[in-house]
Amino acid sequence: MNHIYSEIDDVIEYIQKNIDDPLSLSHLADYARYSPYHFSRIFKQRTGLSPHHYVSSLKLQRAKDLLLNTDLTVRDIGMEIGQQSLGTFTTRFTERVGMSPSQFRKSPLHVNKYMKSLKTQTHLSRRSIIAPHFNRVEGTVEAEMPFHGIILVGLFTQPIPAGLPQYGTILTSLGDFTFINVRPSTYYLMATAITWEMRSNEILVPNQTLRAKADTPITVNSKIEIPKQNLSLRGPHLDDPPILVSLPLLMKNFLNRKH
Repeated sequence: MNHIYSEIDDVIEYIQKNIDDPLSLSHLADYARYSPYHFSRIFKQRTGLSPHHYVSSLKLQRAKDLLLNTDLTVRDIGMEIGQQSLGTFTTRFTERVGMSPSQFRKSPLHVNKYMKSLKTQTHLSRRSIIAPHFNRVEGTVEAEMPFHGIILVGLFTQPIPAGLPQYGTILTSLGDFTFINVRPSTYYLMATAITWEMRSNEILVPNQTLRAKADTPITVNSKIEIPKQNLSLRGPHLDDPPILVSLPLLMKNFLNRKH
């Protein structure tokens, strides 16, 4: 758990318990007993996201849950999370999850198929790719406990796993990964892990999956050699942002590339 500005824990718990209510910046700042400016600054320093971005991300996670577990229409679900316009809700959901709300609702039909396909590829080659170390990000994924399943690793442009990663791969066991020819930019390296036994809804709304992220953003350019990154899988923390990107979509994209 991150202990920087630990008073933000109370605010995060409040947001999570009241996610169906309007949660304006001024309301949250009053709850924390800070000015809006100071609250925004320390909230972002603690979570990596602005209060608005964090709240909107949790609301989209709520929408994912409603799509899977209720018969509400897409329009009604948009209204439930405070989106008055069906078009706006659909656009924002698609940008951050990687597919439309209607497509996401059909996702459980495909999860088991993707998992079975990945389970047959437990002997993927791990040989090194011959390439310059510049514009290359490599690392290893470890865990304190035995793990059997798949690990999704990605480089994202924001400190939240939302939208498709700029570069991504899947590991079928703990170990090394490499991204080559990475375009110059600043990236956030994150990973999440899925066991073979997980149910489809647990994969589609991954609240309890093991996860990992690099401690600091990674700046890539042609003049700097990037140190090897070490990711250690752990359980979820209170201040972790939700995993919005559709994990089955990442599986599908990976399997399509392999084929």
